[in-house]
Formats: sequence, structure tokens, C-alpha cells
Amino acid sequence: MIAFALSKGRLAEKAGTLLAAAGVDTAVLSEDTRKLVLESADKRYRFFLVKPADVPVYVESGVADLGIVGKDTLIEEGRDLYEMLDLKMGECRLCIAGYPERRDVLTNPHLRVATKYVNTARRVFADREEIEIIPLHGSIELAPVTGLADVILDVVQTGSTLKANGLVVLEDVFTGITARLVANKVSLKTKAAEMLPLIQRIKESL
Repeated sequence: MIAFALSKGRLAEKAGTLLAAAGVDTAVLSEDTRKLVLESADKRYRFFLVKPADVPVYVESGVADLGIVGKDTLIEEGRDLYEMLDLKMGECRLCIAGYPERRDVLTNPHLRVATKYVNTARRVFADREEIEIIPLHGSIELAPVTGLADVILDVVQTGSTLKANGLVVLEDVFTGITARLVANKVSLKTKAAEMLPLIQRIKESL
């Protein structure tokens, strides 16, 4: 049996479509259920529905053999995984954003950055003498609006939420962020006969 860790929500739906095209029985993913562990009817696949940040954890630990997760999460988590495929889904970029009339804020000696990407922010601003990283987990754009932070570090897809709140991208940090297929290092060896052909079929389905 091959176990997948999938991000709950829209990405899981896209992942289900892709996996189905690669011959995986994903019918169970379409069921109206609150279960977080699902199993295919043919008993060949198991699916764990988890928060995006938890996908690398499940795969690194070996609880899941494969996972589908955004590159932004992989950068943030820094887990010991094999990144197998760029799935070309949900493309966005990781950016520093703030008010357009305050672009010079990035040169301030003390900078307040609101983000859910705390580890990434530490690396991005590693050369700053004074940096205050403010962890937030939702509505990051609210931080500059309320004065909680000077700028935010967040993913941007269309930019519509930034625009609606009077913010703009001040600097691109990482571009080409998409969903990736990741694999547990041990599983890739012990289940090679099952996993490698499956990975190849997923690649051909892109």
C-alpha cells in the first residue's frame, strides 16, 4: 500500500484529479466525509488529509510515502525529503509586500515583518541587525493596515487581496512556487517497485 499526505482543500482536489489520471483510485476523495484517513476501494492507496505545513512532516517521518505540497511550504519546513516532480499547479510567488509610498521602509534599521513563514523570513532577513518577525496565521495583509507590521512576507498569486488593501509587492523573494510531489527517502527504496512506476505515470499525466 502506498500512503499519500495531501493538503486539505483546493490543492487536494487538484491532486486527486492528477492522481486519477495516473491510474490511482481516488474515488474516496470525492466522498462527503469528515474522515482524515481514507483508503481506496482496491486497498492499494491510503490518503491522509492534513494541513499544508504538516505534509512534509508526515512524509519525512515515513507515515506517508508520498506527499503533494507547495514549494513555499517545503522552503519553510526544510525537511529531509526527495522532491520528485514539479506538478505545475497553483503557481505563485513569495514576496515582501507593503505600502507603495513607503518603499524605503525596507532600509529602516528596525523592520517589523508579519508572516506565517517564520523560518523563511529569518533566512531572508539574516543580514539585518534588527528584525522583528511577527508570526501570523491568517489575513496577513491586515498587519500593515493596522500598523502591527511594516511589511509582510507572503505568497502572492493574483495580487487582488494586496490591491484591495492598498498594498503592493515591494520585492520578489522566490518565484515559480508550485505544488511538488515529494517522497520519503526510505520508502523510495523499500517500495521502489510500486512507487517508481507510479511517479513515472504521474509525470506523464502532467
